[in-house]
Amino acid sequence: MDQQRIKRISLLNVPVDMVQPDDLEEVVKALYSDGKNHQIILLSMSDLLRARRNGEFRSMVLSAGLILPISLSIIKLARFLRKELPVRYEPFLAVIELLRIMEHYNKSLYLFGASPGVLKLAEKNIRATFPQLRVVGRHPAGFPRSFHSNIIKAIHKASPALLLVGRGVPGGEKWIPAHLKNFKSGLYLWCSDLLDVFAEKRFRPPQFLFRHGLEFGYYYLRAPWKILRIFPKIWIGILALWYRLRKR
Repeated sequence: MDQQRIKRISLLNVPVDMVQPDDLEEVVKALYSDGKNHQIILLSMSDLLRARRNGEFRSMVLSAGLILPISLSIIKLARFLRKELPVRYEPFLAVIELLRIMEHYNKSLYLFGASPGVLKLAEKNIRATFPQLRVVGRHPAGFPRSFHSNIIKAIHKASPALLLVGRGVPGGEKWIPAHLKNFKSGLYLWCSDLLDVFAEKRFRPPQFLFRHGLEFGYYYLRAPWKILRIFPKIWIGILALWYRLRKR
């Protein structure tokens, strides 16, 4: 970790990184240059709550090389707990910046996830936007279990500087830490809708909703059952109050 440009704080016993946008390029360079594997996590408030519990997800967060907050609720939580305020990143724009950095330094990319049609379109649009970025391989989700080892070998052989993992991969974001031991050094990022957005099959929430922390309304329209997530948010509020009172 680049200690000069990354400050890691703890919110409810969950790590969150403070990285200024102007420092992100140097942080990314330091991560892919140290000869190790690093997972980059785009952390939502629901992820933060999941990471409080012991288990595989918490271990994944604790071992991540970079943890960028994407929820306004995380920033408000830091303020309520009287912590320094991290910078909030919009997921798609954060990945765009990551790809720009990879292209600038002539690094390579591998795409894994989504359906064959979506993946093909995503690769086409990424190549058009970042013509100097070397896409060294791709593989869709939905493969036979017996073929999984072949995909691992293909990624290992391609040795990408950045592996983007999307929807449909077994285990979701936990697929990355479960298989890092099979790969050489590089950066690894999972984002469920990312490849669909690149393929223009799914759209991001409008920026004005994101700026005001209201992007959940966009997702509720697509999946109304997600409104049940209000209960974990209430629990977060109770925990935050308890932590603040305990610090007095």
